[in-house]
Amino acid sequence: MFSLQLTETHEMIRQTAREFAHAEIAPTAVERDKTGEFPAEIVRKLGELGFLGMMVSPEWGGSGLDCISYVIAMEEISKVDASVGVIMSVNNSLVCWAIETYGTEEQKERYLRRLAQGEIIGAFCLSEPEAGSDATSQHTTATRDGDEWIINGTKNWITNGTTASVYLVFAQTNRELRHRGITCFLVEKGTPGFTQGAKEDKLGIRSSDTCSLGFDNVRVPDSNRLGEVGQGFKIAMETLNGGRIGIAAQALGIAAASLDAALTYAQQRHAFGRPIAELQAIQFKLADMATKLDAARLLTYRAAWLKDQHQRYVKEAAQAKLFASRVAVENALDAIQVHGGYGYVREYLVERYLRDAKITEIYEGTSEIQHIVIARELLKEYALV
Repeated sequence: MFSLQLTETHEMIRQTAREFAHAEIAPTAVERDKTGEFPAEIVRKLGELGFLGMMVSPEWGGSGLDCISYVIAMEEISKVDASVGVIMSVNNSLVCWAIETYGTEEQKERYLRRLAQGEIIGAFCLSEPEAGSDATSQHTTATRDGDEWIINGTKNWITNGTTASVYLVFAQTNRELRHRGITCFLVEKGTPGFTQGAKEDKLGIRSSDTCSLGFDNVRVPDSNRLGEVGQGFKIAMETLNGGRIGIAAQALGIAAASLDAALTYAQQRHAFGRPIAELQAIQFKLADMATKLDAARLLTYRAAWLKDQHQRYVKEAAQAKLFASRVAVENALDAIQVHGGYGYVREYLVERYLRDAKITEIYEGTSEIQHIVIARELLKEYALV
Protein backbone atom coordinates (compact mmCIF):
# COMPACT_ATOMS: atom_id res chain seq x y z
CA MET A 1 0.00 0.00 0.00
CA PHE A 2 1.36 3.38 -1.03
CA SER A 3 2.55 5.33 1.99
CA LEU A 4 4.63 8.48 1.65
CA GLN A 5 6.44 10.39 4.34
CA LEU A 6 9.03 12.81 3.04
CA THR A 7 12.26 12.78 5.04
CA GLU A 8 14.71 15.49 6.03
CA THR A 9 16.88 14.30 3.14
CA HIS A 10 14.01 14.82 0.72
CA GLU A 11 13.46 18.35 1.98
CA MET A 12 17.18 19.07 1.78
CA ILE A 13 17.22 17.86 -1.83
CA ARG A 14 14.24 20.11 -2.62
CA GLN A 15 15.91 23.15 -1.07
CA THR A 16 19.25 22.46 -2.77
CA ALA A 17 17.63 21.98 -6.18
CA ARG A 18 15.45 25.06 -5.76
CA GLU A 19 18.35 27.31 -4.76
CA PHE A 20 20.53 25.98 -7.58
CA ALA A 21 17.77 26.45 -10.14
CA HIS A 22 17.15 30.07 -9.18
CA ALA A 23 20.81 31.02 -8.75
CA GLU A 24 22.43 29.14 -11.63
CA ILE A 25 19.73 28.29 -14.19
CA ALA A 26 17.17 31.11 -14.10
CA PRO A 27 19.50 33.98 -15.12
CA THR A 28 20.16 32.49 -18.57
CA ALA A 29 16.98 30.48 -19.21
CA VAL A 30 15.21 33.09 -21.36
CA GLU A 31 18.25 33.84 -23.50
CA ARG A 32 19.06 30.15 -24.00
CA ASP A 33 15.48 29.53 -25.07
CA LYS A 34 15.99 32.15 -27.79
CA THR A 35 19.43 31.02 -28.95
CA GLY A 36 19.19 27.29 -28.30
CA GLU A 37 22.55 27.37 -26.52
CA PHE A 38 23.36 24.17 -24.62
CA PRO A 39 23.80 24.86 -20.87
CA ALA A 40 27.24 23.24 -20.62
CA GLU A 41 28.38 25.06 -17.47
CA ILE A 42 25.08 24.38 -15.72
CA VAL A 43 25.31 20.69 -16.59
CA ARG A 44 28.85 20.59 -15.21
CA LYS A 45 27.64 22.09 -11.93
CA LEU A 46 24.72 19.64 -11.81
CA GLY A 47 27.31 16.87 -11.95
CA GLU A 48 29.24 18.42 -9.07
CA LEU A 49 26.01 18.48 -7.04
CA GLY A 50 25.48 14.78 -7.72
CA PHE A 51 22.29 15.44 -9.70
CA LEU A 52 23.39 13.55 -12.83
CA GLY A 53 23.69 10.22 -11.05
CA MET A 54 21.19 10.60 -8.25
CA MET A 55 20.11 6.96 -8.01
CA VAL A 56 23.49 5.43 -8.92
CA SER A 57 25.23 3.54 -6.15
CA PRO A 58 28.08 5.43 -4.42
CA GLU A 59 30.25 2.46 -5.43
CA TRP A 60 30.06 3.84 -8.98
CA GLY A 61 30.30 7.52 -8.14
CA GLY A 62 26.58 8.19 -7.69
CA SER A 63 24.58 9.84 -4.92
CA GLY A 64 22.79 6.63 -3.87
CA LEU A 65 19.48 8.43 -3.41
CA ASP A 66 15.97 7.07 -3.89
CA CYS A 67 13.65 7.75 -6.81
CA ILE A 68 11.52 10.15 -4.78
CA SER A 69 14.59 12.35 -4.23
CA TYR A 70 15.12 12.29 -7.99
CA VAL A 71 11.50 13.31 -8.67
CA ILE A 72 11.74 16.17 -6.18
CA ALA A 73 14.95 17.49 -7.76
CA MET A 74 13.60 17.07 -11.30
CA GLU A 75 10.48 19.08 -10.49
CA GLU A 76 12.46 21.96 -9.01
CA ILE A 77 14.95 22.09 -11.89
CA SER A 78 12.22 21.80 -14.55
CA LYS A 79 10.14 24.47 -12.84
CA VAL A 80 12.83 26.96 -13.82
CA ASP A 81 14.00 25.40 -17.10
CA ALA A 82 12.57 22.22 -18.59
CA SER A 83 15.49 22.07 -21.04
CA VAL A 84 17.91 21.44 -18.20
CA GLY A 85 15.38 19.03 -16.72
CA VAL A 86 15.36 16.74 -19.75
CA ILE A 87 19.16 16.68 -19.96
CA MET A 88 19.20 15.58 -16.32
CA SER A 89 16.39 13.07 -16.87
CA VAL A 90 18.02 11.29 -19.81
CA ASN A 91 21.36 10.94 -18.03
CA ASN A 92 19.77 9.64 -14.83
CA SER A 93 16.81 7.56 -16.00
CA LEU A 94 17.82 6.25 -19.39
CA VAL A 95 21.60 6.05 -19.40
CA CYS A 96 22.92 5.59 -15.87
CA TRP A 97 20.11 3.24 -14.84
CA ALA A 98 20.52 1.00 -17.88
CA ILE A 99 24.29 0.70 -17.50
CA GLU A 100 24.12 0.08 -13.75
CA THR A 101 21.39 -2.54 -14.21
CA TYR A 102 22.73 -4.39 -17.25
CA GLY A 103 26.36 -3.36 -17.59
CA THR A 104 29.47 -5.38 -16.82
CA GLU A 105 31.90 -4.30 -14.12
CA GLU A 106 34.23 -3.02 -16.83
CA GLN A 107 31.45 -1.00 -18.48
CA LYS A 108 30.46 0.53 -15.17
CA GLU A 109 34.03 1.47 -14.39
CA ARG A 110 34.61 2.88 -17.84
CA TYR A 111 31.34 4.78 -18.34
CA LEU A 112 29.00 4.81 -15.34
CA ARG A 113 31.35 6.46 -12.89
CA ARG A 114 32.04 9.39 -15.24
CA LEU A 115 28.36 9.67 -16.19
CA ALA A 116 27.23 9.74 -12.56
CA GLN A 117 29.76 12.42 -11.67
CA GLY A 118 28.92 14.56 -14.68
CA GLU A 119 32.32 14.26 -16.33
CA ILE A 120 30.43 13.10 -19.43
CA ILE A 121 26.76 12.79 -20.35
CA GLY A 122 24.98 10.06 -22.25
CA ALA A 123 22.22 9.58 -24.81
CA PHE A 124 19.56 6.92 -25.39
CA CYS A 125 19.14 5.97 -29.06
CA LEU A 126 15.98 3.99 -29.79
CA SER A 127 13.82 6.11 -32.13
CA GLU A 128 14.34 5.98 -35.89
CA PRO A 129 12.73 7.65 -38.92
CA GLU A 130 10.36 4.67 -39.23
CA ALA A 131 10.45 3.38 -35.66
CA GLY A 132 8.99 5.81 -33.14
CA SER A 133 6.09 4.43 -31.14
CA ASP A 134 6.62 1.09 -32.91
CA ALA A 135 10.01 0.48 -31.33
CA THR A 136 10.05 -3.14 -32.52
CA SER A 137 10.57 -2.01 -36.13
CA GLN A 138 14.25 -1.24 -35.81
CA HIS A 139 16.00 -0.72 -39.15
CA THR A 140 19.42 -0.04 -37.65
CA THR A 141 21.38 -3.29 -37.85
CA ALA A 142 24.40 -4.73 -36.07
CA THR A 143 26.25 -7.60 -37.75
CA ARG A 144 28.74 -9.77 -35.92
CA ASP A 145 32.29 -9.81 -37.31
CA GLY A 146 34.54 -11.84 -35.03
CA ASP A 147 34.90 -9.96 -31.74
CA GLU A 148 33.28 -6.85 -33.21
CA TRP A 149 29.87 -5.65 -34.33
CA ILE A 150 29.28 -3.48 -37.40
CA ILE A 151 26.41 -1.02 -36.94
CA ASN A 152 24.53 0.61 -39.82
CA GLY A 153 21.47 2.85 -39.69
CA THR A 154 19.97 6.11 -38.47
CA LYS A 155 18.56 7.28 -35.15
CA ASN A 156 16.17 10.23 -34.75
CA TRP A 157 15.16 12.68 -32.02
CA ILE A 158 18.14 11.94 -29.77
CA THR A 159 18.31 14.15 -26.68
CA ASN A 160 21.90 15.09 -25.78
CA GLY A 161 22.66 14.00 -29.34
CA THR A 162 25.40 16.50 -30.10
CA THR A 163 26.89 16.74 -26.60
CA ALA A 164 26.94 13.16 -25.28
CA SER A 165 30.13 11.14 -25.06
CA VAL A 166 28.52 7.69 -24.89
CA TYR A 167 25.37 6.49 -26.66
CA LEU A 168 23.12 3.52 -25.89
CA VAL A 169 22.30 2.31 -29.39
CA PHE A 170 19.62 -0.29 -30.10
CA ALA A 171 20.05 -2.32 -33.28
CA GLN A 172 18.55 -5.36 -34.96
CA THR A 173 20.93 -8.33 -34.76
CA ASN A 174 18.43 -10.91 -36.01
CA ARG A 175 15.49 -9.63 -38.08
CA GLU A 176 13.71 -12.99 -38.04
CA LEU A 177 13.29 -12.73 -34.27
CA ARG A 178 11.83 -9.18 -34.50
CA HIS A 179 11.84 -7.62 -31.00
CA ARG A 180 13.72 -10.62 -29.60
CA GLY A 181 16.46 -9.92 -32.12
CA ILE A 182 17.30 -6.40 -30.87
CA THR A 183 20.58 -5.82 -29.01
CA CYS A 184 21.97 -2.77 -27.21
CA PHE A 185 25.48 -1.37 -27.71
CA LEU A 186 27.56 1.37 -26.11
CA VAL A 187 29.00 3.60 -28.82
CA GLU A 188 31.50 6.34 -28.06
CA LYS A 189 31.57 9.72 -29.74
CA GLY A 190 34.38 9.83 -32.29
CA THR A 191 34.03 6.22 -33.37
CA PRO A 192 34.77 6.07 -37.14
CA GLY A 193 31.57 6.10 -39.21
CA PHE A 194 29.50 7.65 -36.41
CA THR A 195 28.07 11.05 -37.37
CA GLN A 196 25.80 13.59 -35.72
CA GLY A 197 23.24 15.58 -37.67
CA ALA A 198 22.41 19.25 -37.25
CA LYS A 199 20.72 20.31 -34.05
CA GLU A 200 16.93 20.37 -34.48
CA ASP A 201 15.19 23.77 -34.31
CA LYS A 202 12.46 22.82 -31.85
CA LEU A 203 9.22 24.38 -30.61
CA GLY A 204 10.22 23.99 -26.97
CA ILE A 205 12.99 22.72 -24.66
CA ARG A 206 15.20 24.62 -27.07
CA SER A 207 18.28 24.71 -24.86
CA SER A 208 18.54 20.92 -24.85
CA ASP A 209 20.15 19.51 -27.97
CA THR A 210 18.27 17.08 -30.19
CA CYS A 211 19.62 15.63 -33.43
CA SER A 212 19.70 12.58 -35.68
CA LEU A 213 22.64 10.18 -35.67
CA GLY A 214 24.15 8.20 -38.52
CA PHE A 215 25.98 4.86 -38.36
CA ASP A 216 28.00 3.88 -41.41
CA ASN A 217 29.88 0.63 -40.77
CA VAL A 218 30.53 1.68 -37.18
CA ARG A 219 32.64 -0.97 -35.48
CA VAL A 220 32.32 -1.60 -31.76
CA PRO A 221 33.90 -4.42 -29.76
CA ASP A 222 31.68 -7.09 -28.28
CA SER A 223 32.79 -5.81 -24.87
CA ASN A 224 30.60 -2.76 -25.65
CA ARG A 225 27.46 -4.86 -25.93
CA LEU A 226 25.09 -3.97 -23.09
CA GLY A 227 23.31 -7.06 -21.83
CA GLU A 228 22.85 -10.28 -23.78
CA VAL A 229 22.36 -10.61 -27.52
CA GLY A 230 18.63 -10.22 -28.19
CA GLN A 231 17.98 -8.56 -24.83
CA GLY A 232 17.91 -5.03 -26.23
CA PHE A 233 14.15 -4.58 -26.48
CA LYS A 234 13.69 -5.71 -22.89
CA ILE A 235 16.40 -3.28 -21.78
CA ALA A 236 14.75 -0.45 -23.69
CA MET A 237 11.27 -1.08 -22.32
CA GLU A 238 12.39 -1.51 -18.70
CA THR A 239 14.53 1.59 -18.95
CA LEU A 240 11.65 3.63 -20.39
CA ASN A 241 9.41 2.56 -17.50
CA GLY A 242 11.69 4.45 -15.14
CA GLY A 243 12.22 7.23 -17.65
CA ARG A 244 8.51 7.97 -17.62
CA ILE A 245 8.77 8.87 -13.94
CA GLY A 246 11.45 11.40 -14.83
CA ILE A 247 9.35 12.95 -17.58
CA ALA A 248 6.33 13.05 -15.26
CA ALA A 249 8.50 15.01 -12.81
CA GLN A 250 9.58 17.35 -15.60
CA ALA A 251 5.92 17.92 -16.41
CA LEU A 252 5.22 18.64 -12.73
CA GLY A 253 7.82 21.39 -12.81
CA ILE A 254 6.24 23.03 -15.86
CA ALA A 255 2.74 22.74 -14.36
CA ALA A 256 3.93 24.20 -11.04
CA ALA A 257 5.69 27.10 -12.77
CA SER A 258 2.50 27.83 -14.71
CA LEU A 259 0.44 27.93 -11.52
CA ASP A 260 2.94 30.20 -9.76
CA ALA A 261 2.97 32.60 -12.70
CA ALA A 262 -0.83 32.68 -12.84
CA LEU A 263 -1.13 33.30 -9.09
CA THR A 264 1.40 36.12 -9.18
CA TYR A 265 -0.12 37.85 -12.18
CA ALA A 266 -3.68 37.48 -10.92
CA GLN A 267 -2.80 39.38 -7.76
CA GLN A 268 -0.94 42.12 -9.63
CA ARG A 269 -3.32 42.71 -12.53
CA HIS A 270 -6.35 44.90 -11.84
CA ALA A 271 -9.61 44.95 -13.77
CA PHE A 272 -13.01 46.38 -12.86
CA GLY A 273 -11.39 48.17 -9.94
CA ARG A 274 -9.84 45.18 -8.20
CA PRO A 275 -7.20 42.44 -8.64
CA ILE A 276 -8.40 39.82 -11.09
CA ALA A 277 -7.59 37.20 -8.40
CA GLU A 278 -10.83 38.34 -6.76
CA LEU A 279 -12.85 37.42 -9.83
CA GLN A 280 -14.58 34.07 -9.58
CA ALA A 281 -13.73 33.13 -13.18
CA ILE A 282 -10.03 33.46 -12.38
CA GLN A 283 -10.36 31.76 -9.00
CA PHE A 284 -11.94 28.71 -10.64
CA LYS A 285 -8.98 28.44 -13.03
CA LEU A 286 -6.46 28.73 -10.20
CA ALA A 287 -8.33 26.13 -8.14
CA ASP A 288 -8.40 23.66 -11.01
CA MET A 289 -4.72 24.23 -11.79
CA ALA A 290 -3.72 23.57 -8.18
CA THR A 291 -5.92 20.49 -7.83
CA LYS A 292 -4.64 18.89 -11.02
CA LEU A 293 -1.05 19.64 -10.05
CA ASP A 294 -1.47 17.97 -6.66
CA ALA A 295 -3.11 14.93 -8.25
CA ALA A 296 -0.29 14.62 -10.81
CA ARG A 297 2.32 14.96 -8.08
CA LEU A 298 0.74 12.19 -6.03
CA LEU A 299 0.62 9.87 -9.04
CA THR A 300 4.29 10.58 -9.74
CA TYR A 301 5.33 10.09 -6.11
CA ARG A 302 3.41 6.80 -6.03
CA ALA A 303 5.27 5.48 -9.08
CA ALA A 304 8.60 6.57 -7.59
CA TRP A 305 7.71 4.97 -4.24
CA LEU A 306 6.87 1.66 -5.91
CA LYS A 307 10.18 1.76 -7.77
CA ASP A 308 11.99 2.40 -4.49
CA GLN A 309 10.14 -0.53 -2.91
CA HIS A 310 11.24 -2.77 -5.81
CA GLN A 311 7.61 -3.40 -6.69
CA ARG A 312 6.12 -3.47 -10.17
CA TYR A 313 5.45 0.09 -11.32
CA VAL A 314 4.82 -0.17 -15.08
CA LYS A 315 1.17 0.91 -14.93
CA GLU A 316 1.78 3.56 -12.30
CA ALA A 317 4.67 5.13 -14.20
CA ALA A 318 2.55 5.28 -17.36
CA GLN A 319 -0.35 6.81 -15.42
CA ALA A 320 1.94 9.42 -13.88
CA LYS A 321 3.42 10.40 -17.23
CA LEU A 322 0.05 10.42 -19.01
CA PHE A 323 -1.65 12.61 -16.42
CA ALA A 324 1.26 14.89 -15.48
CA SER A 325 2.02 15.70 -19.11
CA ARG A 326 -1.63 16.54 -19.73
CA VAL A 327 -1.68 18.77 -16.65
CA ALA A 328 1.50 20.53 -17.80
CA VAL A 329 -0.16 21.48 -21.08
CA GLU A 330 -3.48 22.42 -19.48
CA ASN A 331 -1.89 24.51 -16.72
CA ALA A 332 0.29 26.33 -19.24
CA LEU A 333 -2.77 27.10 -21.37
CA ASP A 334 -4.69 28.34 -18.33
CA ALA A 335 -1.74 30.48 -17.24
CA ILE A 336 -1.73 32.13 -20.67
CA GLN A 337 -5.47 32.72 -20.42
CA VAL A 338 -5.08 34.35 -16.99
CA HIS A 339 -2.40 36.62 -18.45
CA GLY A 340 -4.60 37.57 -21.39
CA GLY A 341 -2.70 39.21 -24.23
CA TYR A 342 0.44 39.40 -22.14
CA GLY A 343 0.52 35.62 -21.99
CA TYR A 344 1.04 35.51 -25.74
CA VAL A 345 4.30 37.46 -25.78
CA ARG A 346 7.83 36.47 -24.83
CA GLU A 347 8.07 39.19 -22.18
CA TYR A 348 6.16 36.84 -19.90
CA LEU A 349 7.34 33.28 -19.34
CA VAL A 350 4.06 31.43 -19.71
CA GLU A 351 4.28 31.10 -23.50
CA ARG A 352 7.56 29.18 -23.00
CA TYR A 353 5.88 26.91 -20.48
CA LEU A 354 3.34 25.89 -23.11
CA ARG A 355 6.02 25.27 -25.73
CA ASP A 356 8.04 23.21 -23.26
CA ALA A 357 5.01 21.31 -21.97
CA LYS A 358 3.86 19.83 -25.27
CA ILE A 359 6.85 17.53 -25.72
CA THR A 360 6.09 15.76 -22.42
CA GLU A 361 3.04 14.27 -24.17
CA ILE A 362 5.27 12.92 -26.95
CA TYR A 363 8.71 11.69 -25.91
CA GLU A 364 9.49 8.54 -23.94
CA GLY A 365 6.18 7.16 -25.10
CA THR A 366 3.34 9.29 -26.48
CA SER A 367 0.13 9.71 -24.49
CA GLU A 368 -1.47 7.20 -26.85
CA ILE A 369 1.21 4.64 -25.98
CA GLN A 370 0.67 5.31 -22.26
CA HIS A 371 -3.02 4.47 -22.69
CA ILE A 372 -2.03 1.15 -24.28
CA VAL A 373 0.47 0.36 -21.50
CA ILE A 374 -2.07 1.14 -18.79
CA ALA A 375 -4.81 -0.91 -20.42
CA ARG A 376 -2.52 -3.93 -20.91
CA GLU A 377 -1.42 -3.80 -17.29
CA LEU A 378 -5.05 -3.55 -16.14
CA LEU A 379 -5.99 -6.59 -18.21
CA LYS A 380 -3.10 -8.55 -16.73
CA GLU A 381 -4.24 -7.63 -13.23
CA TYR A 382 -7.85 -8.54 -14.03
CA ALA A 383 -6.80 -11.92 -15.38
CA LEU A 384 -5.13 -12.70 -12.06
CA VAL A 385 -8.20 -11.88 -9.94
